[in-house]
Amino acid sequence: MKDILVETSARHVHVTQETLEVLFGKGAELTVRNPLSQPGQFASGQRVDIVGYKLNKATGEKVETRIKNVSILGPVRKENQVEVSLTDARTLGIAAPVRESGNIAESGACKLVGPCGEVELKEGVIVAKRHIHMTPADAEEFGVTNGQIVQLEVQTAERSLIFGDVVVRVRSDFALACHIDTDESNAAGCAGTVYGRLIK
Repeated sequence: MKDILVETSARHVHVTQETLEVLFGKGAELTVRNPLSQPGQFASGQRVDIVGYKLNKATGEKVETRIKNVSILGPVRKENQVEVSLTDARTLGIAAPVRESGNIAESGACKLVGPCGEVELKEGVIVAKRHIHMTPADAEEFGVTNGQIVQLEVQTAERSLIFGDVVVRVRSDFALACHIDTDESNAAGCAGTVYGRLIK
């Protein structure tokens, strides 16, 4: 059985066209900085700040927290979504649940700040559940189905480990790759090109 490319998905933002125009001005369009492994997806040249709040226990006041220059991924989407690591979420003071992409109901809140404006998101901040993108042909080869939970063994020089709770996502426009966030990548000591082995 073939190995699966393991990619580290750093913090990023997905926005609607409406939000993009508030942040970057009327008629704004995402520009392609570089294509991503998933067909049609790209890192854009546009970046925003993610703003959260922490409570100052001494004064009871809310203190603004911020992570600057976070990449927007394209193309634009039907809903806004902010994907961060658990470490990022703690830094920002945001209660971000671990969720599959697109499942944003009652998730974390934040503010997005661009050069032309700001957008308050009442929900949309999540920690992406680690997952494997597959085509239907890939799923058949691996003997798995959409939504199935599997494990992925990653062998590295010093921090090899087995990731549990990895969800399989099957769609005809996907390309075979596993996505983990920066916390997970660091835990496994991932560097350079890394592959994993699926365990059912």
